[in-house]
Amino acid sequence: MLKARRVVGKGEAMTAHYAFGPNEDDVIIKHRLLTRTTTTRGEPPLKKVQKKFTAFALEVEKDADNYNDCERLAKAFLQELTTFEIPLLKSKAVIDANLREKENFNELKDEITSQIHEVQEEIEDLKKQLEASKIERQHKEECEAIRKLIAMQPPRAETEKMIAELEKEIAALEAEDAATSRLLELRKKQFALLLHVVDELQATIEEEQKNLLEEMKNYPEEQKSGSEEPSRVAEAMAID
Repeated sequence: MLKARRVVGKGEAMTAHYAFGPNEDDVIIKHRLLTRTTTTRGEPPLKKVQKKFTAFALEVEKDADNYNDCERLAKAFLQELTTFEIPLLKSKAVIDANLREKENFNELKDEITSQIHEVQEEIEDLKKQLEASKIERQHKEECEAIRKLIAMQPPRAETEKMIAELEKEIAALEAEDAATSRLLELRKKQFALLLHVVDELQATIEEEQKNLLEEMKNYPEEQKSGSEEPSRVAEAMAID
């Protein structure tokens, strides 16, 4: 059943309407190819052949003297059969050409697939080479940086001279440090001796202070005895 068609207004999109669905179209196209019907108008060629053959067969079955009619109908049937055969031959040629084209297409497809695989392998190899090149370039940049750093350093002879001078300075500092250590040890001993002497001196002073205090205690008695002796001497002189 055909669908009703609608008039498209201004500004509306054109909508396609089909009398048959996709599945029905496939059946119709297959039937037309088998019957050599390329259009829906007129009788199909196979039906025409069938009619010519039927007319010829019916004429042959008659008992009347109809040789001329049979010959005429036979020629018409053969002509119609030839007309029907020509498209078949064309279709066969088209089919053979399509088969050859399909084989060529399959060969081309296989070749393209093989080329795609080769290109993919080449891409993978190029990726690996690119990664290796990146690493190599990085190493070269690092080596160049190290080379520039080395170039900024003084010559080896000058460096060895500086090292020798530093070694001399270190040796002198070590000798000075050793001398300082010995002097410090000597000063420690001297200071200890000084402390010992100070201790002995302080003990001696304390001892002398004790003795002095004892002498001062005994001094008044000696002073008394001393004052008596001058008076005696004066008396003796007066007597003389």
